[in-house]
Amino acid sequence: MTAIARLQARPGLEAAVRAQALALVAPTRAEPGNVSYRPYEDPAAPGAWLILEEWADAESWQAHLASPHLEQALSRTASLLAEPPVVRVFPG
Repeated sequence: MTAIARLQARPGLEAAVRAQALALVAPTRAEPGNVSYRPYEDPAAPGAWLILEEWADAESWQAHLASPHLEQALSRTASLLAEPPVVRVFPG
């Protein structure tokens, strides 16, 4: 399955969102069932991010949503982002 998240940093907090997005790569890639996890910042819109995630199955992704590193990141989301993340899930 594939999940795509869109994030938009609050003005002035672009560096903090970048640091958080990149800090999630290693622990997420180490999770069972993770196939890939790739954050991309839009070069035409600094602070706008797409996070592309591929998981072996829905159960792996659900476990990721409950992982300590993601829960910690999500607890900071409201203060860092201009709007709630938009997440689309594509079963595969």
